[in-house]
Amino acid sequence: MIKLFPRLLLLGLLLSPGKSAGQTNTLPNWALGGFVRPPGVNPVILPDSTAVFYDSLLQRNVDWESNDTFNPAAVVKDGKIVVLYRSEDKSGIGIGFRTSRIGYAESKDGTAFTRRRTPVLYPAKDDQQVFEWPGGCEDPRVAVTDDGTYVIFYTQWNRQVPRLGVATSRDLINWTKHGPIFETAYNGRFLNQPHKSASIVTRLVGDKQVVAKINGKYWLYWGEAGVFAATSTNLVDWQPVVDERNELKALISPRKGYFDSGLTECGPPAIITDKGIVLLYNGKNEPGDKGDPRFNANTYSAGQVLFDINDPEKAIARLDVPFLRPMEPFEKSGQYAAGTVFIEGLVFFQKKWYLYYGCADSRVGVAIYDPAHPAQPDPIHN
Repeated sequence: MIKLFPRLLLLGLLLSPGKSAGQTNTLPNWALGGFVRPPGVNPVILPDSTAVFYDSLLQRNVDWESNDTFNPAAVVKDGKIVVLYRSEDKSGIGIGFRTSRIGYAESKDGTAFTRRRTPVLYPAKDDQQVFEWPGGCEDPRVAVTDDGTYVIFYTQWNRQVPRLGVATSRDLINWTKHGPIFETAYNGRFLNQPHKSASIVTRLVGDKQVVAKINGKYWLYWGEAGVFAATSTNLVDWQPVVDERNELKALISPRKGYFDSGLTECGPPAIITDKGIVLLYNGKNEPGDKGDPRFNANTYSAGQVLFDINDPEKAIARLDVPFLRPMEPFEKSGQYAAGTVFIEGLVFFQKKWYLYYGCADSRVGVAIYDPAHPAQPDPIHN
């Protein structure tokens, strides 16, 4: 388990209601961070209008990452950080109306990346076309098992219903698609209900971050209108956690008056620590008195919640203010003008945590947490 370095516990940052006192943003001892944006490197991935890919569905070349590159997954492979990022072409106007594909970039230091010229996961003439075309493959999260199998969860978007899809690989380049994760659960009951954003639970084994089991099963948190959960024995077929009425069970939900008043959307793979299971998530701030007036309306900022390791459905602590929020110009200028730091990739690399995130739905950024020298989280006010 991760040994977290002690920090001061800010009154009011537990699960109980109440805004934090004063203006200082200080993390409790169970949370990861603070994360620091390394100077002079962000954004680390930008659109590239020169990259061309032959699309078998369109039967022509497309500039597949010319419009936006954002919302990245991340994993360590062969001593390098690999980032798998969502890219959009110029086939439409507006978020969700272009085609998305997943690109590949690798780095020896976590900040300078070399990219493949073609995507590694994309809609094609296969058995997933009905779920993935024309919207594409969006918003990946990736992790690795202890035997070296990579598993990616991503949104299959056919512009009708968003669904979580899963694929596996041994090299992060050649992927086997397995389809929607809830396709067989409860006789397909949840297949056609919108679902996205999956954060599989991981742990550190030495310095290697691997997919974990809890009580003999794989476990993931998922959802955007609340945090839900699901379990699996094979990483491919997942059973949503339901309540006594056989309805989806929300483990946490948006909170009126807080930075996550609009959405609580799962972020990168969750981490088992000596305090419990830490889930990093994306909170959307509602306009007006529904949200937190200290943060811009409709902003996406990053929060954390702690779940009980003995009862992964039980949230026992939660940040009341974000630890990372849009502050830099590249985080507030792009196709999502309200600003986002949309976190999806978290890796342990050279004794530090590297957090990769989407900047205003347009670029990829990185922030780094050094447990040996913990910094302060983003301030509540500029």
